[in-house]
Amino acid sequence: MKALVRRPSPHVADGIVTHIERRPIDASLAHAQWLGYVAALEAAGWEAVVVEPADDCPDGVFIEDTLVVYRGTAVITRPGADSRLREVDGVEAAVVSLGYAPKRIESPGTLDGGDVLQVDDTVYVGTGRRTNAEGVHQLRAILEPLGATVIEVPVRNVLHLKSVVTALPDGSIVGHPPLVPEFFGDVLAVPEASGAHVVLLGHDKLLLAADCPRTAEFFSGLGYEPAIVDIGEFQKLEGCVTCLSVLLPD
Repeated sequence: MKALVRRPSPHVADGIVTHIERRPIDASLAHAQWLGYVAALEAAGWEAVVVEPADDCPDGVFIEDTLVVYRGTAVITRPGADSRLREVDGVEAAVVSLGYAPKRIESPGTLDGGDVLQVDDTVYVGTGRRTNAEGVHQLRAILEPLGATVIEVPVRNVLHLKSVVTALPDGSIVGHPPLVPEFFGDVLAVPEASGAHVVLLGHDKLLLAADCPRTAEFFSGLGYEPAIVDIGEFQKLEGCVTCLSVLLPD
């Protein structure tokens, strides 16, 4: 099992902030937190594949936005922020080296991987500031012949769909009720906003941010094993645990 990651740029403090107030970023602390994140992946059995640096791209550490993988097919996205377009080439080179024959989202389509939530063969795609309808159309054309059902979900007032909902191994949609898009109706409610962000590490292990202890306790009560990481510097840039890796299961 491999996990693609990319080290933070020295200019990470200049990353885009859209829906929250900008706060100072400690680049050294961000790098230390990234190392802790990678260590947590490796402790759960994932081999970290470090993609070539994108030091001139402040948001390059948020590698999830550049790649969607479904049933062995790698889709190189076209990020909705122009400053992030340069991030995709290194990611494409990495997946090619791993044996993928990637497909690309092309202009005028835009697609951020953070807007893509896969639940078995259902692929929810948030549309809003970063992902447009043409991007969803192109992703649907790629994935539906492979067996996926691609569903567009309008997203407002948050950066990405996965800023507000993710899913557990049993397919339950997880969210913090005040932020969940109306599309989803009832979800498995968690008590903290960042608790809605989970990365499925396998064997009932869930990667969670350190600032949602009540959610970690809640998931423990459901029989899951939380793996906790401090990503506070990245959260200042509207990042979450899903943003910092792309998992490539065997």
